[in-house]
Amino acid sequence: MLAHNYQRPEIQDVADLCGDSLELSLKASKTDAEVIVFCGVHFMAETASIACPDKTVILPVLNAGCPMADDITPEALLKRKAELPGVPVVTYVNSPASVKALSDVCCTSANAIQVVNSLDADTVLMTPDRNLAKYVATKTDKKILFWDGCCPIHDRMTREDVLEAKAAHPEAVFMAHPECGPEVLELADKIFSTSGMLSYAHNSDVESFIVGTEEGLL
Repeated sequence: MLAHNYQRPEIQDVADLCGDSLELSLKASKTDAEVIVFCGVHFMAETASIACPDKTVILPVLNAGCPMADDITPEALLKRKAELPGVPVVTYVNSPASVKALSDVCCTSANAIQVVNSLDADTVLMTPDRNLAKYVATKTDKKILFWDGCCPIHDRMTREDVLEAKAAHPEAVFMAHPECGPEVLELADKIFSTSGMLSYAHNSDVESFIVGTEEGLL
């Protein structure tokens, strides 16, 4: 049983493995289990199925979806690719498999900068998260075109929310996920993927953290 970092605590407590979406799929591929129960959303179960072709993958709630993944369709991406001949497409792993299949390369929130910089192109289209794309744009000399999608949870976090939390907890380190908006990332002490946040909190001498992502990571 796999549980994503964003699941409620009681779900994570009964899972065999916890982590982010791609991390969990890779861990599942190395187990002897023939059946994988993925407590997450649809694209996560798809990724697990791709990584574990010989295993049965079960999604407990079949209609569990991700608004950001729903912001892009293969039909829409094909149309955009036709408008941008020769421009490579970098797709965030938090996307439908049908969209990944039309992309040149996929990335995670942790390696997006490295993936973009590895491409032999001056212009890159990043899908589907505009906030991740805008963050990468600050870390590369390439021109980044972005899809107008987002994670609503991260996107609705405001500068005022962060300043209020910092004022209440001045000793805390503010860790933000790159799916947050630019005005939030400007205030971040650290910018990490969910796994990166867990690793930093575990290894840091800091005793207090403001966690800028889904509450399940707390």
